[in-house]
Amino acid sequence: MRKGILSLTAAAAAMTLGLAACGSDGGDTGAQATPAPGESKPAAAGKIGVILPDSKSSARWETADRKYLEEAFKAAGVAYDIQNAQGDKTQFQTIADQMITNGATVLMIVNLDSGTGKAVLDKAKAQGVATIDYDRLTLGGGAAYYVSFDNTKVGTLQGEGLVKCLTDKKADKPIVAYLNGSPTDNNATLFRNGYDSVLKPKFDSGEYVKGPEQSVENWDNTKAGTTFEQMLTEKPDIAGVLAANDGLGNAAITVLKKNKLNGKVPVTGQDATVQGLQNILAGDQCMTVYKAIKKEAEAASALAIGLAKGEKPAATGTVKDTESGQDVPAVLLDPQAIYFENVKDVVADGFVTKEELCTGDFAAKCTEAGIQ
Repeated sequence: MRKGILSLTAAAAAMTLGLAACGSDGGDTGAQATPAPGESKPAAAGKIGVILPDSKSSARWETADRKYLEEAFKAAGVAYDIQNAQGDKTQFQTIADQMITNGATVLMIVNLDSGTGKAVLDKAKAQGVATIDYDRLTLGGGAAYYVSFDNTKVGTLQGEGLVKCLTDKKADKPIVAYLNGSPTDNNATLFRNGYDSVLKPKFDSGEYVKGPEQSVENWDNTKAGTTFEQMLTEKPDIAGVLAANDGLGNAAITVLKKNKLNGKVPVTGQDATVQGLQNILAGDQCMTVYKAIKKEAEAASALAIGLAKGEKPAATGTVKDTESGQDVPAVLLDPQAIYFENVKDVVADGFVTKEELCTGDFAAKCTEAGIQ
């Protein structure tokens, strides 16, 4: 498992290193105005604009993605501007307009939905700005590149994880509820395709019973809590919850705690957040999926830096845009399932620290889990 974290995609790593080297020359940045908050010192190469989606659906966007992207851009000496749309589609478009007006030559986005994302990408391309879809593919958007994880495999790992945990609990014909991600997020569709490929055969055979299912708009954790409370009222004997990420999983766990069912009903997750990992240590969450975001950010920033330098970097593969039918040049990285016994791998990989994870009552659990 540890080997899987470190190896991910050799080709993507090589591409990252090569392009970072190309962008490390620096050069005369010229006398320019003082950068706005969140911007780097200007450089001779083109400017990279990055729009993150929010900070509510998952902690990763601000705690991980921003940090790793900034590190890569600074190391390459490339001017950049990273902003967060905070879930506001109008603000998303406004930020994009400002970035293009302020001289961005490369625009990297994590769309809020494909419609808004496509409008932004279309405008950028019309202005000669190179485009990258980061983490989420914009259907019909025609971005020059797409960088993400194998999101169908993420869902497959979640489905397999729930099966493992239900098997460990010797559940008999368990009722399984789905808390899907946002219906406007193509990744949520891919996750569901993955876990449904594992669970649907069990529903069809009668081994499991399909319980209530609901997509959670905008990955809103508060809405997820309300939704799951309604599910549990409807089906109080729910025996397993396929939650599409750690935030949705924690919303379900909060409701289960109120009903003294936490630890008895396995719940999945994704993103390996501190909260998700602590829930696993406590026995309230079955598993999460770790995506080495540093590798994702490095692969995306390598492409962006190459484009900003006027190069035409190569991707390691393609993905099919199901709306346009086009093959989009892509870099897809490998996800990894995380259970109690290998939470330590996420810490060893540097994604979270022992200090932030092993607080208070979790210290003893960390020791039990072998976290050094």
